[in-house]
Amino acid sequence: MPRPPGHGPGFEVRRQKIIDTAASLFAQQGYAATSINDLGRAVGLAKGALYYYIGSKENLLIEIQSRVLGPLLARAKEIAALDEVPLLRLRLLSESLLTIIFRRLDHIWVYEHDYRSLSGKELEIVLRQRSDFEHLITGLLTEAVEEGTFRAVEPHLATLQFLNLHNHTYQWVRPDGSWDAAFLSGEYCSTLFRGFAANVGELPDVEALAAEFKRARPELPLDPEALWESVSVAS
Repeated sequence: MPRPPGHGPGFEVRRQKIIDTAASLFAQQGYAATSINDLGRAVGLAKGALYYYIGSKENLLIEIQSRVLGPLLARAKEIAALDEVPLLRLRLLSESLLTIIFRRLDHIWVYEHDYRSLSGKELEIVLRQRSDFEHLITGLLTEAVEEGTFRAVEPHLATLQFLNLHNHTYQWVRPDGSWDAAFLSGEYCSTLFRGFAANVGELPDVEALAAEFKRARPELPLDPEALWESVSVAS
């Protein structure tokens, strides 16, 4: 939601903090069970003042969804367009997905559980963005089949396997734990690629490829701050 005319930079800083608080409350209580009064108490604003910053409760849900889908889809499109083997691109996309999960656990919880509370055009936009992301994964899996690296897996089922392995991470991961996004991505992709492989013995060393790519292409970082900054680029 763009800043209304006449509002200074302090308005946007406060609004972003309200969105962060809303994401935390929605993750803990659920979107439907969290009232505007609950949010107002949490941020120290009366209802009228709160609406001044957010417009409506649904706007908060839209903003939270955008904070996930904006950077994720922007980065995934960049990765899918790289002139690299499909297994490397899948590995990089995997790490990007896990990076944003680590970065925004509350947002991911809301993204997974409450997107159906949107309606009309806003729900259509979210569903289309989710579909676009899934199609990028399907395209890379299909490329790996066509080049003979993967056996003839069913593309839609393989996409669901990829997503299911990654998308439930938010339920148990600890950002301050010993496993970071890069480590989990390597483990997840090793499991998936070996399962999909036409010949396990002929699989490339994807971790070595990923490490070399990161050294050679620092302009395409996968760290949380870079993903967060790309929200503004995608909006």
